[in-house]
Amino acid sequence: MTVECQQGVVGPGSALPELAEEARSSGTLHRVARLVAAAHGAGVQVLHAVAERRPDGRGSNDNARLFRAAGRLPVQQHPGTEAVRIAEPVEVSGEDLVVRRLHGLSPIAGTEVDALLRNLGCRTLVVTGVSANVAIPNAVFDAVNLGYTVVVPSDAIAGVPAEYTPAMIRHTLALVATVTTTDAVLDCWHDRRGADAVPDDGPGQGPAPRSGRGRGPTPRA
Repeated sequence: MTVECQQGVVGPGSALPELAEEARSSGTLHRVARLVAAAHGAGVQVLHAVAERRPDGRGSNDNARLFRAAGRLPVQQHPGTEAVRIAEPVEVSGEDLVVRRLHGLSPIAGTEVDALLRNLGCRTLVVTGVSANVAIPNAVFDAVNLGYTVVVPSDAIAGVPAEYTPAMIRHTLALVATVTTTDAVLDCWHDRRGADAVPDDGPGQGPAPRSGRGRGPTPRA
Protein backbone atom coordinates (compact mmCIF):
# COMPACT_ATOMS: atom_id res chain seq x y z
CA MET A 1 0.00 0.00 0.00
CA THR A 2 1.21 3.47 -0.89
CA VAL A 3 -0.36 6.21 1.20
CA GLU A 4 -0.99 9.69 -0.28
CA CYS A 5 1.93 9.46 -2.73
CA GLN A 6 0.07 11.93 -4.92
CA GLN A 7 1.14 15.10 -6.73
CA GLY A 8 -0.71 17.46 -4.40
CA VAL A 9 1.02 15.97 -1.35
CA VAL A 10 4.54 14.90 -2.40
CA GLY A 11 4.83 16.38 -5.90
CA PRO A 12 6.65 19.59 -6.97
CA GLY A 13 3.46 21.65 -6.60
CA SER A 14 2.48 20.18 -3.24
CA ALA A 15 0.03 21.84 -0.89
CA LEU A 16 2.45 20.72 1.84
CA PRO A 17 5.88 21.78 0.56
CA GLU A 18 7.76 20.88 3.75
CA LEU A 19 6.42 17.33 3.68
CA ALA A 20 7.04 17.04 -0.07
CA GLU A 21 10.63 18.20 0.35
CA GLU A 22 11.25 15.69 3.13
CA ALA A 23 9.69 12.83 1.15
CA ARG A 24 11.90 13.60 -1.84
CA SER A 25 15.18 14.74 -0.28
CA SER A 26 15.23 11.80 2.15
CA GLY A 27 14.83 9.33 -0.70
CA THR A 28 11.53 8.08 0.71
CA LEU A 29 9.56 8.58 -2.50
CA HIS A 30 12.31 6.92 -4.53
CA ARG A 31 12.23 3.89 -2.23
CA VAL A 32 8.43 3.71 -2.49
CA ALA A 33 8.87 3.66 -6.27
CA ARG A 34 11.43 0.84 -5.98
CA LEU A 35 9.03 -1.18 -3.83
CA VAL A 36 6.15 -0.65 -6.24
CA ALA A 37 8.27 -1.62 -9.24
CA ALA A 38 9.51 -4.74 -7.46
CA ALA A 39 5.97 -5.67 -6.41
CA HIS A 40 4.86 -5.41 -10.03
CA GLY A 41 7.71 -7.69 -11.08
CA ALA A 42 7.04 -10.21 -8.31
CA GLY A 43 3.29 -10.42 -8.83
CA VAL A 44 2.54 -8.72 -5.50
CA GLN A 45 -0.68 -6.71 -5.51
CA VAL A 46 -0.22 -2.93 -5.19
CA LEU A 47 -2.87 -0.64 -3.73
CA HIS A 48 -2.59 3.17 -3.84
CA ALA A 49 -4.55 5.11 -1.21
CA VAL A 50 -5.38 8.64 -2.36
CA ALA A 51 -6.91 11.50 -0.34
CA GLU A 52 -9.41 13.75 -2.16
CA ARG A 53 -11.79 16.60 -1.35
CA ARG A 54 -14.78 17.68 -3.40
CA PRO A 55 -14.74 21.32 -4.55
CA ASP A 56 -17.85 21.95 -2.44
CA GLY A 57 -16.38 20.08 0.53
CA ARG A 58 -19.40 17.80 0.85
CA GLY A 59 -18.71 14.74 2.96
CA SER A 60 -15.32 15.98 4.16
CA ASN A 61 -14.55 16.42 7.85
CA ASP A 62 -14.35 19.83 9.51
CA ASN A 63 -14.11 18.63 13.10
CA ALA A 64 -10.35 19.19 13.55
CA ARG A 65 -7.89 21.98 12.86
CA LEU A 66 -6.12 19.85 10.24
CA PHE A 67 -9.25 19.56 8.09
CA ARG A 68 -10.07 23.26 8.33
CA ALA A 69 -6.51 24.17 7.36
CA ALA A 70 -6.60 21.75 4.41
CA GLY A 71 -9.67 23.52 3.08
CA ARG A 72 -7.70 26.78 2.87
CA LEU A 73 -4.58 25.41 1.18
CA PRO A 74 -3.64 26.87 -2.22
CA VAL A 75 -3.53 23.39 -3.78
CA GLN A 76 -6.71 21.36 -3.35
CA GLN A 77 -6.96 17.58 -3.79
CA HIS A 78 -9.99 17.75 -6.07
CA PRO A 79 -11.12 14.58 -7.90
CA GLY A 80 -9.82 14.34 -11.44
CA THR A 81 -7.12 16.98 -11.03
CA GLU A 82 -3.35 16.65 -11.30
CA ALA A 83 -3.12 16.93 -7.50
CA VAL A 84 -4.62 13.45 -7.00
CA ARG A 85 -2.48 11.68 -9.59
CA ILE A 86 0.20 9.34 -8.23
CA ALA A 87 3.48 11.27 -8.16
CA GLU A 88 6.57 10.30 -10.12
CA PRO A 89 8.68 8.24 -9.87
CA VAL A 90 6.00 5.88 -8.51
CA GLU A 91 4.44 3.98 -11.41
CA VAL A 92 0.85 2.75 -11.57
CA SER A 93 0.13 -0.43 -13.53
CA GLY A 94 -3.18 -1.60 -14.90
CA GLU A 95 -3.39 -4.26 -12.18
CA ASP A 96 -2.98 -1.79 -9.32
CA LEU A 97 -5.94 -0.85 -7.16
CA VAL A 98 -6.52 2.85 -6.46
CA VAL A 99 -8.77 3.67 -3.50
CA ARG A 100 -9.86 7.27 -3.04
CA ARG A 101 -11.37 8.75 0.12
CA LEU A 102 -13.22 12.00 0.72
CA HIS A 103 -13.20 11.97 4.50
CA GLY A 104 -11.25 11.19 7.62
CA LEU A 105 -7.60 10.60 8.40
CA SER A 106 -7.23 6.94 7.58
CA PRO A 107 -6.58 5.27 4.22
CA ILE A 108 -8.45 2.20 5.52
CA ALA A 109 -11.31 3.10 7.88
CA GLY A 110 -14.49 3.84 5.96
CA THR A 111 -12.99 2.91 2.58
CA GLU A 112 -13.03 -0.15 0.31
CA VAL A 113 -9.52 -1.21 1.34
CA ASP A 114 -10.43 -3.91 3.87
CA ALA A 115 -12.99 -5.60 1.60
CA LEU A 116 -10.62 -5.51 -1.38
CA LEU A 117 -7.73 -6.99 0.62
CA ARG A 118 -9.89 -9.77 2.04
CA ASN A 119 -11.21 -10.65 -1.42
CA LEU A 120 -7.56 -10.90 -2.53
CA GLY A 121 -6.78 -13.24 0.36
CA CYS A 122 -4.34 -10.74 1.82
CA ARG A 123 -3.17 -11.23 5.40
CA THR A 124 0.03 -9.16 5.33
CA LEU A 125 0.12 -5.48 4.38
CA VAL A 126 3.27 -3.48 3.57
CA VAL A 127 2.61 0.20 4.35
CA THR A 128 4.60 3.00 2.68
CA GLY A 129 4.24 6.72 1.96
CA VAL A 130 3.20 9.77 3.99
CA SER A 131 2.75 11.11 6.46
CA ALA A 132 4.36 9.57 9.50
CA ASN A 133 2.52 12.25 11.47
CA VAL A 134 -1.04 11.17 10.69
CA ALA A 135 -2.01 8.86 7.80
CA ILE A 136 0.70 6.21 8.23
CA PRO A 137 0.02 5.46 11.93
CA ASN A 138 -3.71 5.54 11.17
CA ALA A 139 -3.24 2.95 8.43
CA VAL A 140 -1.07 0.73 10.62
CA PHE A 141 -3.42 0.81 13.60
CA ASP A 142 -6.51 0.19 11.47
CA ALA A 143 -4.87 -2.72 9.65
CA VAL A 144 -3.70 -4.30 12.91
CA ASN A 145 -7.15 -3.86 14.47
CA LEU A 146 -8.65 -5.61 11.44
CA GLY A 147 -6.35 -8.60 11.91
CA TYR A 148 -3.65 -7.96 9.29
CA THR A 149 0.05 -8.42 9.89
CA VAL A 150 1.61 -5.06 9.04
CA VAL A 151 5.12 -4.50 7.68
CA VAL A 152 6.63 -1.01 7.69
CA PRO A 153 9.84 -0.34 5.72
CA SER A 154 11.14 2.43 7.98
CA ASP A 155 12.99 4.17 5.14
CA ALA A 156 9.89 4.26 2.90
CA ILE A 157 7.74 6.52 5.08
CA ALA A 158 8.24 10.21 5.81
CA GLY A 159 6.91 12.96 8.04
CA VAL A 160 7.87 16.35 9.43
CA PRO A 161 10.05 17.30 11.11
CA ALA A 162 12.49 14.66 9.87
CA GLU A 163 13.53 13.60 13.37
CA TYR A 164 9.93 12.82 14.32
CA THR A 165 9.64 9.82 12.01
CA PRO A 166 12.30 7.55 13.58
CA ALA A 167 11.04 8.42 17.07
CA MET A 168 7.45 7.57 16.12
CA ILE A 169 8.57 4.31 14.51
CA ARG A 170 10.63 3.27 17.51
CA HIS A 171 8.13 4.18 20.21
CA THR A 172 4.84 3.48 18.43
CA LEU A 173 4.86 1.51 15.18
CA ALA A 174 7.48 -0.98 16.36
CA LEU A 175 5.03 -2.09 19.06
CA VAL A 176 2.42 -3.25 16.55
CA ALA A 177 4.16 -3.76 13.19
CA THR A 178 7.20 -5.52 11.77
CA VAL A 179 9.70 -2.71 11.14
CA THR A 180 12.20 -3.48 8.42
CA THR A 181 13.89 -1.79 5.44
CA THR A 182 13.16 -1.35 1.77
CA ASP A 183 16.10 -3.54 0.79
CA ALA A 184 14.93 -6.37 3.08
CA VAL A 185 11.46 -6.36 1.51
CA LEU A 186 12.98 -6.24 -1.99
CA ASP A 187 15.19 -9.21 -1.15
CA CYS A 188 12.19 -11.22 0.04
CA TRP A 189 10.21 -10.48 -3.11
CA HIS A 190 13.23 -11.27 -5.26
CA ASP A 191 13.58 -14.65 -3.54
CA ARG A 192 9.87 -15.46 -3.21
CA ARG A 193 10.02 -18.34 -5.72
CA GLY A 194 11.26 -20.92 -3.27
CA ALA A 195 14.04 -19.12 -1.39
CA ASP A 196 14.09 -19.91 2.30
CA ALA A 197 16.51 -17.34 3.66
CA VAL A 198 15.43 -14.09 5.28
CA PRO A 199 17.99 -11.27 4.94
CA ASP A 200 19.50 -9.61 7.96
CA ASP A 201 17.93 -6.17 8.42
CA GLY A 202 20.60 -4.85 10.78
CA PRO A 203 20.53 -3.88 14.47
CA GLY A 204 17.36 -2.44 15.88
CA GLN A 205 15.18 -3.66 13.03
CA GLY A 206 12.52 -6.35 13.13
CA PRO A 207 12.67 -9.41 10.86
CA ALA A 208 11.90 -8.99 7.22
CA PRO A 209 8.50 -10.25 6.06
CA ARG A 210 8.50 -13.83 4.81
CA SER A 211 6.87 -14.63 1.54
CA GLY A 212 6.90 -17.27 -1.14
CA ARG A 213 4.81 -20.08 -2.47
CA GLY A 214 3.93 -22.59 0.18
CA ARG A 215 5.24 -20.32 2.94
CA GLY A 216 2.12 -18.48 4.05
CA PRO A 217 0.53 -15.22 2.88
CA THR A 218 2.09 -13.05 0.23
CA PRO A 219 2.72 -9.46 1.36
CA ARG A 220 0.67 -6.85 -0.44
CA ALA A 221 2.29 -3.47 -1.07
